[in-house]
Amino acid sequence: MRIESSISAISWIPEAAIEGLPKLPFELGIGHYDPAPPEQISPGDLERLRDEDRFREANHLAAWIDVVDGRITDHGNEGSAFVGTTTFKAGRKNVKVPGVAFETLRPEPEVGPDSVRFVQTVGGRAGFPAPRMVRGAPFFRINSATAWTTLALTISADGSSRHELVGASPFPRHWVYDDTGTLVQKAGTIDFKKWYRESHGEKTPWGAEDSEAFVVAAETALERGISRDMISRGVDLRRRVVEQGATLVEQGDTGDELYLLLDGVLAVERDGEEIAEIGPGAILGEGAVLGDGTRQATLRARTKCRIGVMPADATDRSAMEELAAKRRS
Repeated sequence: MRIESSISAISWIPEAAIEGLPKLPFELGIGHYDPAPPEQISPGDLERLRDEDRFREANHLAAWIDVVDGRITDHGNEGSAFVGTTTFKAGRKNVKVPGVAFETLRPEPEVGPDSVRFVQTVGGRAGFPAPRMVRGAPFFRINSATAWTTLALTISADGSSRHELVGASPFPRHWVYDDTGTLVQKAGTIDFKKWYRESHGEKTPWGAEDSEAFVVAAETALERGISRDMISRGVDLRRRVVEQGATLVEQGDTGDELYLLLDGVLAVERDGEEIAEIGPGAILGEGAVLGDGTRQATLRARTKCRIGVMPADATDRSAMEELAAKRRS
């Protein structure tokens, strides 16, 4: 019996994620941020999204094992690497600069008595020059920094499989899709400055070092829909930064604001116990808005977090009620 599975990752640049002088071309409309990838992908979508300049890189790992009488008799894996093209506006024309794809890294699978673990690293860099000072020799680089993802897929003889985002560049945002093509996880943080200064040479998987990713579950489709609706209506988000270890709200406080977690990871604590961990895209604060204004949990920054603060009337009350009901279920 042959058992097959797969995992995919898409790496993309969210709105306003670039910092400092490098963001100038984006503010002038010469470069562009990427629209959020789809929540569901199908075969052929990664190639299409690449051709539409929708992401910076994508990684697809597919593998199989053959099982006879409960024993693994054979195995194999294949994968696809996609590095996006960057489009610049030059007057009335668009100039497309192909990305530079690096060699796909596929170490030998780890074969155990009842499972096989496959690993694949995909990445590259933009094709245009990005002169900048960097940390470590040679202290100055012409080429842009490297973006990558390292995926692992373990397939077991009992028919189950497990996927992992083992490592990833500190920037841009990385989304992970399971073998049905459903968005299931995200890298919880992005760090443009670290990536811009450090992700080159030896500090990449093609040198001597990968970078561990802080992985969290993806927010719900309902939350993504609410966020898209607010953005399309031009809801003004007051930006706030919460440093690691600090609290956004305390259980028992009063408040009538809603929050959109733009980047980072928040721990949800109730009566002194952690009950959940929340990543980018989550909408928070609906409990107090729907109730008597009392915060029902403490939200503590597991990492540095960027928050969008908005008034209670920023979205429809029925959507908030649906979100609260889903969280209770």
